[in-house]
Amino acid sequence: MNDLLLFLAGSAIVVWWSRKPLRQPGSHGFWRFFAWEAILGLIVLNHDIWGDDPYSPHQFASWLLMLTSIALVVAGVQGLKSEGAAGAQRQDDSFYEFEKTTQLVRHGVFAYIRHPMYASLLALAWGAFCQDPSLAGAGLGGVATLALWLTARSDERECLAYFGDSYAEYMQQTRRFIPYLF
Repeated sequence: MNDLLLFLAGSAIVVWWSRKPLRQPGSHGFWRFFAWEAILGLIVLNHDIWGDDPYSPHQFASWLLMLTSIALVVAGVQGLKSEGAAGAQRQDDSFYEFEKTTQLVRHGVFAYIRHPMYASLLALAWGAFCQDPSLAGAGLGGVATLALWLTARSDERECLAYFGDSYAEYMQQTRRFIPYLF
């Protein structure tokens, strides 16, 4: 019962954060909502076990993925804030203010992957799964992965519409989530 209350309370926060994108089905923020919900489900599912056996291979993998998640989100936000020149020109209500970039960011982590913050969420999802691997957790991890793939595809359509050919060229030079691979 406590886990259900924890999930519902977390969901209320996620719905509030996503209230504008949820009004625009198909936007990157719309799909990101479902990824956040799946990640929340993974955290609630596995929170009791976190840290119980820190030297086990699966928990070691979990902490490695979670540290990767932190590094990716920090690098991504820093890149967008320092080089993205967020501005009022992008008047899409489904965007958070820092996402309203008017300059294409190609340096730092963005030189290797187009979506470091979505890659961060992938690492977080699978890191939460690895705390206590289970069939239910694998299902939630799969939902998070699919939702983040849909998020990235929608984001790419939005960036192509705004940045045009320069973004299409950038897409040819980088990968979505994992440098040189995918």
